[in-house]
Amino acid sequence: MTKKKTDKSKADNLPFEQALAELEQLVEEMERGDLSLQESLQSFERGIALTRHCQESLQAAEQKVTMLSNPTADAETAPFEQ
Repeated sequence: MTKKKTDKSKADNLPFEQALAELEQLVEEMERGDLSLQESLQSFERGIALTRHCQESLQAAEQKVTMLSNPTADAETAPFEQ
C-alpha cells in the first residue's frame, strides 16, 4: 500500500515530458516480454501513476489555454492605477 503512494508522489513531482518519457520506456520494456510477473505488475502500477499524472498535467494546461483565449463577458475590469 505504501508503494502506491510513493509511486504517485514521485510521478506528481515529475515534469510532464519526463513522466511521458518514463511511461514510453515502461511500455517498451513490457512489450518485449522479458519481465517477470512481479516486475510486470510493478511496471503496470507505475505506468498507471504516470498516465494519471500526464492526464492531469494536460488537463491543467488545456484549462489554462481556454481561460487565456476565451475571456468571459462577465469578467470585471478595473481602471489601471499609475
